[in-house]
Amino acid sequence: MNRSIITVVGKDTVGIIAEVCAYLASQNINILDITQTIVQGYFNMMMIVDTGNITEDFHKLASDLEKLGGKIGVQIKCQREEIFEKMHRI
Repeated sequence: MNRSIITVVGKDTVGIIAEVCAYLASQNINILDITQTIVQGYFNMMMIVDTGNITEDFHKLASDLEKLGGKIGVQIKCQREEIFEKMHRI
């Protein structure tokens, strides 16, 4: 399994989760875990996903998610799990 971390942050609007999940489904990406909160109008979501079955290059996937974020007014980042862990190790 190739796990990746996706984070989504921005002003809360209708359809953020739907847009992100629809894109992931179209890329054959399974959501393994998901958490989301809204604090004073700001949306924050973190997902752990399985990118083992993607048909495109991982860097294109990350770029497409960034572009999707721009379209829906949020910031979306996608990182491989091992990179995310190394960046956030205390």
